Amino acid sequence: MTKKVNIMTDTNAAIVNEAISERIKLYRSQKKMSLDELSRRAGVSKGMLVEIEGCRANPSIALLCRLASSMGVSVADFVNVAGKPAVHLIDASDIPVLWKGEKGGSARLLAGTSGPDMVELWQWILHPGETFESPGHPEGTSELLHVCEGKLTLILSEETYVIMKGCSAVARTDAPHAYTNDGNEVVVFTMTVSERAR
Repeated sequence: MTKKVNIMTDTNAAIVNEAISERIKLYRSQKKMSLDELSRRAGVSKGMLVEIEGCRANPSIALLCRLASSMGVSVADFVNVAGKPAVHLIDASDIPVLWKGEKGGSARLLAGTSGPDMVELWQWILHPGETFESPGHPEGTSELLHVCEGKLTLILSEETYVIMKGCSAVARTDAPHAYTNDGNEVVVFTMTVSERAR
């Protein structure tokens, strides 16, 4: 994957990108991992890694997941919302937006544990007609979804599931999947991701 995505458009995105850049360099240094080694493990071009570490690209959620998994950490570690003993309070202004939809939707990583075994809590908003696609997470990854507003369509391994307001679902998401809003109302849902170390 070498495509730049979600190019920085505001100050908040720049702050998140700077944190991601610094932490990837830090974890790579701590693990004595070269750019070539991380590139090989994550299946990401060395050029893209240079762009990310240089704070010149805003990596997608899927790309962050691959990098985190390859380094034995979590995405929450990259954006500093990982839990620390015994309680780590996260101010509302410190909760990062890691995806912005074309029509105003967003994905916010509310909190997460440190990797390599990690749990993340997300809040998603999808406006009518918006879709988020994922190539799939590492083997054994599960997601718990709860729809607070609207009607969410989950597409997993070419099967379609509709999750109504007030309802929940458990999905194994180590295969390609997508979340979409096929309705006329905004969809708001929370998601917990559980990923075990490889």
